[in-house]
Amino acid sequence: MVKVKNPEDIARMVASTDYGKKRIFSIVAHIDHGKTTASDYLLRRAGLMREEDAGQLQMTDSDDEEQERGITIFTSVVLLSFRDSRIPDDPDPYIFQINDTPGHISFTGEVSRALRGSDGAIILVDALEGVMTQTETNIRLAVGEELCKPVLFINKVDRLISELKLSPEETYKKIDEISRQVNDLIRKVKPEGLDWTIDFSKNSVAVGSAKHGWGFTYEILKEKGYTPITVFEKYNEGDIQWLRENLPLDEPMLRMVVDHLPDPVSAAKYRIPHIWSGDLNSDLGKALVKSDPDGPLYGMITKIFLDPKRNYQATLIGRVFSGTFHQTDSIYLVGNRTSNRIKRLGVMEITDILDMDKVPAGNLFALYGFICPSGETFINANNVPKNKEEQAKIPSFEKISYACEAVVSRSIKPQDPHDLAKLGDVVGKWLQADPTAQFRLDKESKEYILSGIDPLQIDILTKRINNQVKIDIGEPIIVYREKITNSSKDFYTKSSNSHNRMLMHIEPLDAKTEKMIETGRIHDLMDDKERARILREEAGWDAKEARRIVDVYNGNLLVNGTSGLQRFDRIKSYLSAAFRDFVDGAILAKEPATGLKIVFTDLTIHEDPAHTGYNQIASMSFSAFSLAMMDAKPHLYEPIQKIDVKTPQGTESGVLAIINKHRGRVNNVIPEGEYIRVKGQLPAAELIGIADEIRGTTQGRAFFGYEFSGFEKVPGGIEEDLILDIRKRKGMPVELPNVSSWTRFIYKKT
Repeated sequence: MVKVKNPEDIARMVASTDYGKKRIFSIVAHIDHGKTTASDYLLRRAGLMREEDAGQLQMTDSDDEEQERGITIFTSVVLLSFRDSRIPDDPDPYIFQINDTPGHISFTGEVSRALRGSDGAIILVDALEGVMTQTETNIRLAVGEELCKPVLFINKVDRLISELKLSPEETYKKIDEISRQVNDLIRKVKPEGLDWTIDFSKNSVAVGSAKHGWGFTYEILKEKGYTPITVFEKYNEGDIQWLRENLPLDEPMLRMVVDHLPDPVSAAKYRIPHIWSGDLNSDLGKALVKSDPDGPLYGMITKIFLDPKRNYQATLIGRVFSGTFHQTDSIYLVGNRTSNRIKRLGVMEITDILDMDKVPAGNLFALYGFICPSGETFINANNVPKNKEEQAKIPSFEKISYACEAVVSRSIKPQDPHDLAKLGDVVGKWLQADPTAQFRLDKESKEYILSGIDPLQIDILTKRINNQVKIDIGEPIIVYREKITNSSKDFYTKSSNSHNRMLMHIEPLDAKTEKMIETGRIHDLMDDKERARILREEAGWDAKEARRIVDVYNGNLLVNGTSGLQRFDRIKSYLSAAFRDFVDGAILAKEPATGLKIVFTDLTIHEDPAHTGYNQIASMSFSAFSLAMMDAKPHLYEPIQKIDVKTPQGTESGVLAIINKHRGRVNNVIPEGEYIRVKGQLPAAELIGIADEIRGTTQGRAFFGYEFSGFEKVPGGIEEDLILDIRKRKGMPVELPNVSSWTRFIYKKT
C-alpha cells in the first residue's frame, strides 16, 4: 500500500504517461445506498483518514449543507494510489481519480458531469432496497450516454441478515437476483459489440458492507479458502472484527477497478467517436482516440466548484482528452469564444487544489482564474484561427445529457432593491455551475423566477444565493409547457408603424428533430452547414430548408423560408430576440413553448433603419407567432415523474390508493420476496408531499424514488381551470386568450 500524502508524489503519478496504471471512474448509486461511506474506506487506503474513522467520517461530504442533511449534494474528486497485492514486486502503484457523486435525483446533473470525465463506473446497490429508480438512471447515463464501463458493488448485505433474517443461502440468492437485474439494464443501453455485463464469477461484482468495512469478490474468497456462505455465517455470529481484518472493503473494490475498468487510452478508442462529433481522421481526431499527450491541447470543463469557505471563488474541474495542459497556457473556450488566462493549475483532492506544472491527456485537472459554464470545450489559445468563420467550425464535445428538466420554480427577489444587479451576478455563477437550473425575469409579474429539477434542488440553490445576497423566496410552483397539436394556416402581419410585414406559419417539430435539440445534437452555436447535414441525413429535412435555420432555442426552431430577401441581416438579431421572448412565455399562460417550428415565408423590411427597430420587428413577430399558435390548437403539458415504490407485503393497497388519488397511473406491481414493487407515473404537481403520505401509510417501511419521465397533455377536464389559475397567479387577465388581442396587427392586402 502507498499512502500519498504530499503533492510531489501526486504530481509525479499524474504527470506520468504510463496509462496502463491510470483509472478515472465515478461511484454512482441511488440515494442512501452507501456511496460516501464506501468512499471513506478508499480514502483510508490512500492514507487520508484513520482506520477508526472510515465508514463514519464521510469525508467527501465536506460541505456544511451535505453534513447537515446527511446526503451528498456535490461531486467530490479524490486521488488515490493502489499497489496491487497480487504483484508484490511491481515498483509503480496505480493512480485512481475518483468521483464520489450524489444519489438524489435533485443533483443528477452532478452525476452526468462527473461521468463525462470518467471512463468507468462503480454501480453501488443496497442489497435490501435493490435496484431503484436512480440506479436505473445512473446505468443509463453511465453505460448508455457516456460509455463508462461498469462494475457492481452490492452494499449493505448485512441488512439482509440483520433485518430480513435471511439465511446465508437466501442471502446469496438475493445477491444473484440483483446482479441479474443490473445486467438486464446494462444490456438495454450498452454499446454494440461490447460485452459489459457483470459477473460474480469473473470478479466484476463485489459484495459487502460499507458500514462495517468488509467485502469480497470471488477471487478473494478463493485466495482465502472461504465461500460466501461461510462469510455470511461469520456476520450472523456477530464477528465484525474478523470480517474487517480478513476481508477489508477497499481491496475488492480496487481490484475490480484494476481488472475491469479501462485505462484512458483503451477507453478513448470507443468513447471519443461517441462524445465528439469532429473529424476522426484529422490530426486532432487521431490524437483524441489515442489520448495522446503530445497532440493538440483539447479538453472539457465538467464541473464548477464554488467553495463557500473561500467566498464562493470558482474552481473549474475538467479533463484533458488530448495534449498536455501547462500552467502557463491560456485557453480558448469554444462555446464562449473567449480566451482566458490560467492562474493556478493542478488536480483536485476533495476541496483543495494540488498545484502542478502540467497535466497530460488522460487526467482530470482543476484550475483557478475565471468562470465559464459547465460543459465548455477548450483548446490552446495559441491554436485559435484568426478567421471568425474558421473559429465557428472548431468542433465541440457533444452536449452532456441530463436525465431531468427544470419543472419546479420559485420566485426570488432581493430584500434590498439596490442588490438587483448583484443578485443577477450571484445566480449567474450558480447556473454556470449547474446548467440543470434556470433563471429568468417574468415580464408579466416582474418577478425573477428560479427553476430546477425539484423543490430540494431549488431549496439548496436559494440557500446558497441567500448566503451571498439576502432574498425573499416564493412558494414552489410547477413549470408547464405549451405545445401545439396541428399546423397553422399562414398569417400576414404588420409592424405597429405599418412599414414592415411578415407572412408565416407554425407547425409541430418532428420527433427526431425535437430529440436532436434535446440532446444537443443540433444547437444554435454550431456550424450552419454541419447542422444542415445532420438534419438532412438523420431527420429527413429538405436540403434547402435545413440550411436556412435562423435560431435554435429551448426545443424550438425559427426558419427562414424566403428567398432573395433584402436587408435581412439588419433585423435578424431582433427577429431572433422576439422569437426567444415569445417561446419563453407563450400564449395560453405564459409558460415556455416547446416543439415549435416557426417558418416565415415572406418579409418586407423598410429601407430606412429608423423604421426597423426592435419594437417594430417585435410587434409584427409577436402578433404573427400568437395568431399562428392559437390556430395550431395549443395545449398545456405537465411534467410527469416516473415513481418506484418498494413496500412490505400487505401495505401495497395504501400505496396504490395514494397514487390513484393523485392522478397517478400504476404501470406494474411486482412481488419481490417480502416486498411489493409498485411502478407508475405521477404528475410533478402531485408529487410534492406524497413521500410523507407513503411513509405514513406504510409506517415508514417503504422505499421511494422518482425520476423525470417527460411531459404529457393536461387532461381536458382540468386544463382550462389550470390555465386560468396560472394566469391569475401571474397577474394576467383571468380569461382564456383569443385572437382579438392581435387582430390589429393583421396586414390586409388592398
